[in-house]
Amino acid sequence: MTIGLFRVAAFKFLLVFLSMHAVAQERITITEGRVEPLNLAIAPFSGAGESETDFARRITRVVQADLERSGLFRAIDPNAFISLPESPYVQPQFTNWRAINAQALVVGRALTDDSGQLRVEFRLWDTFVEQDLIGQAFFGAPESWRRIAHKISDAIYERLTGEQGYFDTRIVYVAEMGDPLNRTRRLAIMDQDGENHSFLTDGRNMVFSPRFSPTGDSIAYLAFRNDSARVYLQDIDSGELEVLGDFSGMTFAPRFSPDGNKVVMSHALAGNTEIYAMDLRTREAVRLTQNADIDVSPSYSPDGARIVFQSDRSGSPQLYIMDSDGGDSRRISFGVGSYYAPVWSPRGDLIAFIKQTKGRFYIGVMRLDGSNERLLASGYHVDTPTWSSNGRVLIFARQSIDGPQGDRVGLYSIDLTGYNERMIPTPGDASDPAWSPLIP
Repeated sequence: MTIGLFRVAAFKFLLVFLSMHAVAQERITITEGRVEPLNLAIAPFSGAGESETDFARRITRVVQADLERSGLFRAIDPNAFISLPESPYVQPQFTNWRAINAQALVVGRALTDDSGQLRVEFRLWDTFVEQDLIGQAFFGAPESWRRIAHKISDAIYERLTGEQGYFDTRIVYVAEMGDPLNRTRRLAIMDQDGENHSFLTDGRNMVFSPRFSPTGDSIAYLAFRNDSARVYLQDIDSGELEVLGDFSGMTFAPRFSPDGNKVVMSHALAGNTEIYAMDLRTREAVRLTQNADIDVSPSYSPDGARIVFQSDRSGSPQLYIMDSDGGDSRRISFGVGSYYAPVWSPRGDLIAFIKQTKGRFYIGVMRLDGSNERLLASGYHVDTPTWSSNGRVLIFARQSIDGPQGDRVGLYSIDLTGYNERMIPTPGDASDPAWSPLIP
């Protein structure tokens, strides 16, 4: 898609709304504490004809759902609107929007050109400063309308928070079905809001821990095939499958390096589990850890220089950081309990993890030296945290035993404040999520 940028004016706002003059000074902070959502008016997008009007309605709903789900925006009920904007190119009556406490206004329209391409234009207005903040146009085939909506959401989110959006992304996960003691596990993929769901494997082989490549076009995962457990690499579009190293023993828990040239994984053989890195260009594997303890769940730092991993070398599962060549290993977790499944934030500032203590599981984050540990979500059993592309939201799996449908496993998102938790819709039980980078 191509993007047309019309004009961008300065607009920032404080965590807590004090005055619109203060709003223009700072951006939202979404790391800690309860965030007061910004009141956002999203006017129904207009259409040039019947077909375009239908696309416009659907795009408006998706944009509103994306932004509200972030927890940073509160969409004003359209029934409260005093008037509707004429078009993205006509300055609105700002007094009508200030009267309903709309701090910002989104106006858009959908058109089709002579070739049948869909063109969606939008503009974001600061209703108190009375300036437009950003205007863009997105082009694509009519069936790409949902991606266009997510791109609009990303643009609005970035303009108002100063952070990159994360809506035009996908989630791969393990879809579980059948008898709890003999489950069928298939790889499934969907948009980050649960739409456009499809399966990537047929369920004949058990699969676990899928992970996106940095380009988002392939997935590494563990599969049980031909009576062995191996890490496989699969192209999402073609389905082409390749085993990554025919090791003796079991390989599992893969993750890509930030440049996509390596996959780091665990290798279990004869009661010992070590971490290896495989160069995808040469298919050569290098052992990174050298001890008799269990070393698992490696995850690269965003610059590829270090790896965080889980080890029981201190007597219980704890988190460690080492150089990417295996040197200079040091422990970073020192709280009460056991720590599992560390994942380095795309921003490089935090590490997410699973913590088990006093018979309960938690999703938490800590700084790179282990300080400022914060627990964001908990449950009977929670597992496999995965970061949004901007490092501000986590998706994880939670098993519940006391819900209306009994013992279920589902996907949930939580932001870094720990207050905005949302369930992600899936057709059935879901585990082992991984969040893609922004789609190119």
